[in-house]
Amino acid sequence: MTKSLAHKLGQGLTPQGFIDAMTKNQEAFLSWGDKFAWADEDDKEFFESLNNRDDLRCVILAADWCGDVVRNVPVVLKALENSGVPVEFLIQEEHMDVQDQFLTLGGRSIPVVIFVDTGGFVLGTWGPRPTYVQEPMVKFKKENPDREAPDYQANLAETRKEIMARYGEGTDYQQLIVKELRELISSF
Repeated sequence: MTKSLAHKLGQGLTPQGFIDAMTKNQEAFLSWGDKFAWADEDDKEFFESLNNRDDLRCVILAADWCGDVVRNVPVVLKALENSGVPVEFLIQEEHMDVQDQFLTLGGRSIPVVIFVDTGGFVLGTWGPRPTYVQEPMVKFKKENPDREAPDYQANLAETRKEIMARYGEGTDYQQLIVKELRELISSF
């Protein structure tokens, strides 16, 4: 079944509207964006070349309380900043119907970066984390299917530590996002 967000296009917040409405983590969100720098001129040129395409829209399912949103969405916005691709935000709690169409490993994870055409048909998605950073969670979900298991929470805590270690202290992870977005957009 083809997914469509036609009924949601135009209902979201602008990127600035999302930032202005943030009641949590606004400073950290802005800081990650300020730290962004293009590592590869080819990537920058690729995103700028999207100005030649008028068939793309980006809808980001997000919430200001989410650490992955705070770290990753500023990178998505910087990558798309000069692309000409319209971006709008849907707040997770206000659009659970959308969230439930885009589950990650069976769960409600954000951000979900959704690329659609002008008719709202979904072309592709990215999120909630770069693949390398997400690998420990994929492994955890496979190895811990029983949420009631006595060691589930301890294993989850260890997985979250590994995820934070993979993000690292700096901004290297940001280039993973740029490369993954470029690969995704190149596929449609």
